[in-house]
Amino acid sequence: MSNWWRDAVVYQVYVRSFADGDGDGIGDLAGIRDRLPHLVSLGADAVWLTPFYPSPMADGGYDVADYCGVDPTFGSLADFDALLARAHELGLRVLVDIVPNHTSDEHPWFVEALAAAPGEPARERYLFRDGRGERGELPPNDWESIFGGPAWTRLPDGQWYLHLFDPRQPDLNWRNPLVRADFRKVLKFWLDRGVDGFRIDVAHGMIKHPDLPDTGLDEQISLLGRGELPYFDQDEVHEIYRDWRQLFDSYRGERIGVAEAWASTSERLARYVRPDELHQAFNFALLEAPWSAAEFRKVVAESLATTAEVGATTTWVLGNHDVQRPVTRYGGGELGARRARAAALFSFALPGSVYVYQGEELGLPEVLDLPDEVRQDPIWKRSGGTDPGRDGCRVPMPWSGDRPPFGFSAGESWLPAPEEWATATVAAQESSPSSVLRTYRDALALRREHPALGDGELEWVDAPEDVLVFRRGSDFLCATNFGTEDVALDLPGRLLCRSDAATSWDGVLPGATAVWLGKIHEESA
Repeated sequence: MSNWWRDAVVYQVYVRSFADGDGDGIGDLAGIRDRLPHLVSLGADAVWLTPFYPSPMADGGYDVADYCGVDPTFGSLADFDALLARAHELGLRVLVDIVPNHTSDEHPWFVEALAAAPGEPARERYLFRDGRGERGELPPNDWESIFGGPAWTRLPDGQWYLHLFDPRQPDLNWRNPLVRADFRKVLKFWLDRGVDGFRIDVAHGMIKHPDLPDTGLDEQISLLGRGELPYFDQDEVHEIYRDWRQLFDSYRGERIGVAEAWASTSERLARYVRPDELHQAFNFALLEAPWSAAEFRKVVAESLATTAEVGATTTWVLGNHDVQRPVTRYGGGELGARRARAAALFSFALPGSVYVYQGEELGLPEVLDLPDEVRQDPIWKRSGGTDPGRDGCRVPMPWSGDRPPFGFSAGESWLPAPEEWATATVAAQESSPSSVLRTYRDALALRREHPALGDGELEWVDAPEDVLVFRRGSDFLCATNFGTEDVALDLPGRLLCRSDAATSWDGVLPGATAVWLGKIHEESA
């Protein structure tokens, strides 16, 4: 077996914003199929597609109304099959998003539950409870929604239902064997069509504490990634993944499961990737780390140590459709751009697998000044406009041309791109040897051909303060300067790649720059 996922480069496509094939201003499956060669030229091994299922789009498709179909906005099952076939022709594996924690309120299961009386079996698919107070007028507990406000909504019959996200995303009851059986059918539906695996949304949230106790905390949401809460990371969730792993392993071609899981410690996160559970779990620790040599080294050391204990590989993630883009997160402007580029080169050299969110290879910043009237994220709406939400990292990809929507669509895009992105398009960067796109392509090509990179081990090398240097094998070094001043380094090897796109190495590493040094073996060149 190849264990292809252990060092794969996975490219995340946010379906609504990647490429529009029919000119309606919204990305679709046909558009993605036509742009797959971009992923191949970048050096990706697999593509992960965000949800494209039938949905009222209360949360950009993460409110699923039918797990075995395609929303007409994105095309048809025939379009999906054509995309999958083309990807496989090009040597790309395809991962699809599965959303098992909750459904849309328009899913037939929830429609049936609403029509049923309290206590009837249909309601057991979800988490319905009586309220507290003299007349049940208070929520069953103090849980908060991730999107703001209470995590409970009351029905006219007096009962409340749980939604850890938007009220239009009711949480399923995974203690109900019917739910487990139905999702096994869903997984088989897509596996039978030939998908190579699943990214599992809110993988840590499907099982809630059986007593649904109060947290007693005022700051629940701020603790999601740093402390245990009774609605996340319950031990029983691992029973589900052991069952799913058996299903994945029953198919040829090494089908995989990737957990979007948040846990209080790296040790608890590693439990999701034990040998009989999932293949990978997103490692958000690097994404959350501030721009600091000490913090980056701490994250890398802890992540590698804990995954090694269970025989798994580590994933490295700098961005996705839910978080601010790295360029902006690292300070914005020229400084943020330099840091984001260096962080990418740093992460590409680490042992394990890397995930690239669409647009990172172009150095796109967060779009902070979207007009209020175009914002669609439920976080924006539920916060009363005080939290901008995630639309800023979801602005459609700029492909070509000097005017918005830059080749994304023949029509007006669902979110407007800034005029200044004219110099950031794929076409513009392809013609520039110093562009971010060129750096990504060069680095990922080297990563594929250099025998020391990908899966394996890492050795730290002594370095000045604010600088991290690590060795992979006997003939590869990665050095990253997290400071602002130039640093002289006495390191062996010829220049392989630089994040600032300079073409020579004189032993001086500028601030916010990463460099690869070493040699390529003749047999792998």
